[in-house]
Amino acid sequence: MPDLPPVQVSRETAARLERFLELLLRWNARINLVSGRDSGALRERHIADSLQLLPLVPAGEGALVDLGSGGGFPGMVLAAALARPVHLVEADRRKAAFLQAAAAELGLAHVAVHPARIEALRLPPAAVVTARALAPLELLLPWAASLLAPGGVAIFPKGKSAEAELAEAEAAGWTMAVERFKSSTDPNATLFRMSGIRRAGA
Repeated sequence: MPDLPPVQVSRETAARLERFLELLLRWNARINLVSGRDSGALRERHIADSLQLLPLVPAGEGALVDLGSGGGFPGMVLAAALARPVHLVEADRRKAAFLQAAAAELGLAHVAVHPARIEALRLPPAAVVTARALAPLELLLPWAASLLAPGGVAIFPKGKSAEAELAEAEAAGWTMAVERFKSSTDPNATLFRMSGIRRAGA
């Protein structure tokens, strides 16, 4: 399983992420966006953990859809470093309000926030779908399959249960090409990049 290449961002992106972290901590005092209050831990646990997906995003201008964005991970972090359209999907309206405020504060005009359930989404086919700590693969795969354009990829960080989730999804009839990458922030985690997602008989 290959290591991920080191992530380097521009000074402008780094400054944007610092502003995002400040905003997150301010809002976190009022609504529960992330656990913990220490900015250093949040940089590693959430910012760096989200940024490591960046090298896995294929080049191009196609949209990225982040499912269950919550406090903006990984979607808002990736949006800070990308120029392509980014759709953040978050059913919790308070968290969606935070994401909208953060996108405006950071000047991310290419970000659209959707305060809706994933099943109710109506979006043009996407080049990339991401989701972090949202649901098992057996639930994520039908959502990704319905949202991705032909040739699109899904990027899903997974913990210790990664291979067990994959086996369960395959047993349920899902087929896909799977690339595995070592997480640079958690030795027990794996990042899946999947393409050609379909269900047998579909």
